[in-house]
Amino acid sequence: MTYVYPFDHEHHDSLEAVKALVGGKGANLAVMTTELALPVPPGFTISTNACRAYLTGGWPDGLDAELREYVGRIEDAVGRRFGDPADPLLVSVRSGAPISMPGMMDTILNLGLNDATEEGLVTISGDPDFASACRRRFESMYREIVGVSEVPDDPFTQLRSAVEAVFRSWNGDRARSYRAHEGIPDDLGTGVTVQAMVFGNRGPDSATGVVFTRNPATGERALYGDVLFNAQGEDVVAGTHETEPISYLDERVPSIARRLRAYCDRLERHYADVCDIEFTIESGRLWLLQTRIGKRSPQAALRIAVEMAEDPRFPLSREEAVRRVAQHLVSPPTVAAPPPTDTTPVATGLGASPGLASGAVVTTPDAAVAAADEGRSVILVRKETSPDDVHGMAAASGILTSTGGLASHAAVVARGWGIPAVVGAGAVTIDDETVTIGDEKLSMGDSVTIDGGTGEVFVGVIVGDATIVPEAETLLDWADELGIDVAAAHREEREMTDRDDREGDAEEAGQATVGAMVRLLSVKGFATPDAAAAALRIPEEGASEILDRMTADGLVKMMGPMFSLSDDGKAVAAQRLAEDREAWGAERASAGLDSFIPLDGRMKVIVTAWQMRDVDGTPVLNDHSDAEYDASVLADLASLHADAGVWLDGLTEELPRLGAYRARLERAADLVAEGNHDYIASPRLDSYHNVWFELHEDLILLAGRTREDEVASGRA
Repeated sequence: MTYVYPFDHEHHDSLEAVKALVGGKGANLAVMTTELALPVPPGFTISTNACRAYLTGGWPDGLDAELREYVGRIEDAVGRRFGDPADPLLVSVRSGAPISMPGMMDTILNLGLNDATEEGLVTISGDPDFASACRRRFESMYREIVGVSEVPDDPFTQLRSAVEAVFRSWNGDRARSYRAHEGIPDDLGTGVTVQAMVFGNRGPDSATGVVFTRNPATGERALYGDVLFNAQGEDVVAGTHETEPISYLDERVPSIARRLRAYCDRLERHYADVCDIEFTIESGRLWLLQTRIGKRSPQAALRIAVEMAEDPRFPLSREEAVRRVAQHLVSPPTVAAPPPTDTTPVATGLGASPGLASGAVVTTPDAAVAAADEGRSVILVRKETSPDDVHGMAAASGILTSTGGLASHAAVVARGWGIPAVVGAGAVTIDDETVTIGDEKLSMGDSVTIDGGTGEVFVGVIVGDATIVPEAETLLDWADELGIDVAAAHREEREMTDRDDREGDAEEAGQATVGAMVRLLSVKGFATPDAAAAALRIPEEGASEILDRMTADGLVKMMGPMFSLSDDGKAVAAQRLAEDREAWGAERASAGLDSFIPLDGRMKVIVTAWQMRDVDGTPVLNDHSDAEYDASVLADLASLHADAGVWLDGLTEELPRLGAYRARLERAADLVAEGNHDYIASPRLDSYHNVWFELHEDLILLAGRTREDEVASGRA
C-alpha cells in the first residue's frame, strides 16, 4: 500500500475524496501545486491510511522507506540534504485531518536541527543568532508536542517520532472526547504534512504573514492581513509581535506585493470564495504555505457574495451567491440613523450594543415574549439580566438595565445578538408596576427609546431611519427573481452542516439522558432544541425527542420557541444539585467557585475587548478592522483557555460531570482558532462565552449561592 503522496501528486478525484485520503491541508496543497502551479515549498503528505494502520498494528511496514524516498525528493528539489552539517534541509511537520480536530498536534518548525546542522545553518546564513533562534523554537515545540525531555540528534528519528506523535494524538483523550460529542467517526485518522522549511526570519528581506483575499470585516475587495519581517509564522498568529498591515508590502517590496495579489486572485477564482493564505518571504522570494476558505462577518459575506456574482469573470452565479449567504438574509443586518439632535435624554448609561430601538416598557422576560407574539415592539427593562432572561432578551427590540457594565451579561448577549442595549443607567429604578427613569415615571406599556451607541434613554418613540444594508436588498431581489425561499435555503444549509458536524442518529441521541437535559436547563434557564442539541452534542431531532418526552412528563414547559424547567423539573434539578453538592462537599464546591473568580475576571475583559474597543477614550463597537488589536485579544483568550483547562482538569477529578464543560470549551476554542470568531461570544451558538457563563452559573448553584449574591458582592 502507498502511504505517502507528494504535494504535486495528481489524485484525479473529488476534493472531498482527496481530503479523506490526505486530510484537508494536504488536499489544498495538492490543488495549489498541481492545478494552480503556485510557489509552494516542496513536501509530501502521509495519508490517513498510514494513521489507521499505525493505530491498529503499530508502525506500518514500508513507511520508513517511503519517508526516506520522499525526503530525498525534497532534497533534490531544494538542493539541500536532511542532516547535512554543511547545508541542512529542515522541515515543518503539521497535522491535517479530514475534519479539523482538537487534540491534534500543533506545528513543529525547523525539524532536523542538532549541534552539527545548527553549525551548518550558521555557515550558510552567516547569522548565529538566526540559527540559535531556529534551534530554540524547534526544541521547545518538539518537547511539548512529542512529549519528551530530550530531543534526539538523528533527523530521521526526530521525523519518525513527530509523525508518531500525530498518529497517537488521534486517540488522545481530548480528541476522543471531541469525536464523541461531534459524532465524528473514529476510523478517519489524520494526515501529516511534511514540508521544506522556508525562513521568514532570515534577515531584513525575509518575512512571514497571513492574508485574506478580501477584507473579512467589511468585504472590501482588497487584500487584508498582517506581515512581520524577519520572523516565523508562529510570531504572527501568537499576537506577541507588532505586525504591519499587508499593504506595507507595497512600500517595502512592491514586486512581491504584485505577485501576492496575482496568486490571491488565482486562488479566489479557483475556490470561488474568499481565501485565507499563509505565506513566507525568504530572502526576497515569495512562498505560499497553505490556504483555506476564510471566515468573514455577516455584512462582509453579503458584500462579497454580491460583488463576486456581479463580476462576469468570476465563477459564482447569483443563485449560488444567494444560497451561500441565506442565513444572513433571514434577518438582514441594518444600518440605523442616530436620533434627532433636538431630543433630550432623560437618562444616560453605557452604550453597550449600538442601534436605536423604541418600544413599550416591559420588566419581565415572559412579558417580552408575549408582546413579541402579538407583534409589538418592547424594551426589556431589568436591574440586570441572567440566563433566566434570555428568552425575553431574544424577543425584545432593545434592552435597558440599571446596573452592570460593558462586560455584563446583558451587554455581551445583546452585542452577540445585534440588539441595541444600554446598561448601567443608574437613573433607572424598577418597581412592581412602574419604571422610573430620571424624573419620569412610566407604567407598563409606555414607550421609551434607547440609543445603544450613545447610551442615551428617551421617553416616547423616536423614529430613526433603519435600513437593511444595500447588499442584502440586492440579494433578496435576486432570491425573488430566482424563486428562492431564503429561510428554506438556510434550513437546508443548516441541516447539511448538522449532518456533517454530527453524524449521529437515534442511538447516539439516546446517550443524552433526561438528567443531562435537566442539568442543562437548570443553568441555561431557557433553550431551543437546536441550542440544547449543540450543548449536549446530539442531533436536533434527539434533543427534540427528549424535550417532548419531558414536556409530556411535566418536567419542562414552553415559552415561545424555548423550553424551560417547570416547577416539577426544578424540583428534580434541585435534587440532582443536592446530590452533586454532597458528593463534592460544600467546602470544595465553595473553593471551586472562589478559584473561578480570577479566571472569570479575565474572561469579562477578553469578551468585552473583542466586542468593543477604545477609540480616543470612547468605547465603540469593534469592527475588527484592526488586525493587530484583534490578534492580541485572541492571544489573551488562548492564554486564558490554557489556564482554565488546567484548572478544570483539577475540578473534574473531584466532580467528573464538569468534564462536559471542558469538552465544550475545547470545541469552541478550536473553532475560534480556526478563524470562526462567532464562537467567541455569539449567544446563538455554543460559543466560548455561552459555555463559560453556564459553567459559572453551575458553580454558583453548587456552592449554594445565587447570582444576585455574587453580583451584589462584586464577583459576577
